Amino acid sequence: MQGTKLKDFIVDQLEEIKAQEIKVLPIEQKSSIADFMVIASGTSNRHVKSIGIHLIKTLKENNLPPLGVEGEDVAEWVLIDSGDVIVHIMLPKTRDYYQLEKLWE
Repeated sequence: MQGTKLKDFIVDQLEEIKAQEIKVLPIEQKSSIADFMVIASGTSNRHVKSIGIHLIKTLKENNLPPLGVEGEDVAEWVLIDSGDVIVHIMLPKTRDYYQLEKLWE
């Protein structure tokens, strides 16, 4: 699964576990690291962590294991590298502080 289909699959999974403020940024014209960046928020550290665990598990179940995962232990910001799609799951205060949307738009 590549690009747009992978992005759609990831967004569906984030919606299923009640991630908030899901935003998709097309970055293929700005970077060679991925086609899309997906940014979502969780309501607490526990919610951020559970969103990350759910997404990783679902990707693996569909033979799409992530290339890398960072931040699961603290769960303030979990980053999941799925190749063509990079996913950031953050607490609202962390998301507001780093403002990735402004950086990549």
